Amino acid sequence: MMRRLFVYLVSSMLIVAMSLVFFPLVAKARIGVGIGTGKMVVQKKLKPGGIYTISSVGIINTGDQSGDYGIDIQYNEKQSQHKPPVDWFQFSPVSFHLKPGEAKTVKITLIIPVKAKPGDYFAYIEGRPVIKQKTGSAMIGVAAAAKLYFTIAPANIFQAIIYRTTAFWNKYSPWTWIVLVIIILALSWRWFKSRFHFQLSLTKK
Repeated sequence: MMRRLFVYLVSSMLIVAMSLVFFPLVAKARIGVGIGTGKMVVQKKLKPGGIYTISSVGIINTGDQSGDYGIDIQYNEKQSQHKPPVDWFQFSPVSFHLKPGEAKTVKITLIIPVKAKPGDYFAYIEGRPVIKQKTGSAMIGVAAAAKLYFTIAPANIFQAIIYRTTAFWNKYSPWTWIVLVIIILALSWRWFKSRFHFQLSLTKK
């Protein structure tokens, strides 16, 4: 009995000792990412066809091990602003390697197409650690994001009128469609009356 108790106590102590040695090492293998700013607002209104270096953002390795990092664009599904396409953005560098506690400054350039729609835009600038799997594919884990706001102004007076009209139309739809239908019916009736005259006469038998 005493021998079994002794073996049990020794085994328990060995398990505890091994836990104290190995578990902290596992806990330290932590991957993390931080971003140097939480919000970026471009005060100047941008023009279609323009190329703008809008800002720079710092990506920080907040984890305990070295790793590869990248930067990407994401959106809020319910946002009221326009979503700038990914191909509008140019990052320098696109991907990079960071040691624990190391940071990298990424320059953000915005290339706006000539036919870009005027209005307010919003997107998340996300920094992400990229983990290489054994299969060769990349797995993206945690992310840190900064909010980006900017506005594209109409290129000329005609585009401004079209943009304002479209914005007004969408804002008050479906009433704008109802008013349009009423106007079309009224004009059609007026044109019809001007082209055709009906004379109704009552005759006594």
